[in-house]
Amino acid sequence: MLNVTDIHVYYGAIHALKGISFHVEEGEIVSLIGANGAGKTTSMQTISGLLRARTGDIVFRGGSIAKTEPHKIVRMGLAQVPEGRRVFSTMTVQENLEMGAYIRSGKQAAGMGEDLEMVYTRFPRLKERRRQVAGTLSGGEQQMLAIGRALMSRPAMLLLDEPSMGLSPILVQEIFDCIREVNKSGTTILLVEQNAKMALSLSHRAYVLETGHVVLEGPAAELLENDQVRTAYLGA
Repeated sequence: MLNVTDIHVYYGAIHALKGISFHVEEGEIVSLIGANGAGKTTSMQTISGLLRARTGDIVFRGGSIAKTEPHKIVRMGLAQVPEGRRVFSTMTVQENLEMGAYIRSGKQAAGMGEDLEMVYTRFPRLKERRRQVAGTLSGGEQQMLAIGRALMSRPAMLLLDEPSMGLSPILVQEIFDCIREVNKSGTTILLVEQNAKMALSLSHRAYVLETGHVVLEGPAAELLENDQVRTAYLGA
């Protein structure tokens, strides 16, 4: 579904991504793990069109999106839940969710109420707070809202950037359970996560990034047992 090939990304003179390549098959959960500054978020923003690769290519569902504008990428079926949630803080929960469906028209728009109920079923707390201003929600509730907002665009693939950041262990488990259910319902997922143990426990495959390079890749279960990964990222 997604094929990233030899992309190089710069912030001015800083060479952030140094020729990384990876792929995601339809129906998979694939994780990018690594320390701060490894290039995980830069990879996500480049895929979603917020950053431009200087060289290399990104192919989504058979077509290159390397030079495609972000809003067009969303229309193609690829939605991102950004690091830090980025909810519309002065709008209500329901207004945030409706904003997630802004690309929909015609028959798709007619199903919006049904999709709202789907999100509310998945996140009952959002239904309880649907008229509450999003900026007053807890961190965990804002993360649920950010995921729900992305799901309202009916994506074929979901990019999740650090969904566990700043959350309590109980909420982290709840968010990861939701990610698993979203995947089971047919959405392919690319996950960036510093909680490597949780990410690898959830994923089918994973790539380990260090300073803009992919240094390891393989089935997530194998990487969980890899001595190098255990020492560097799992505290073992």
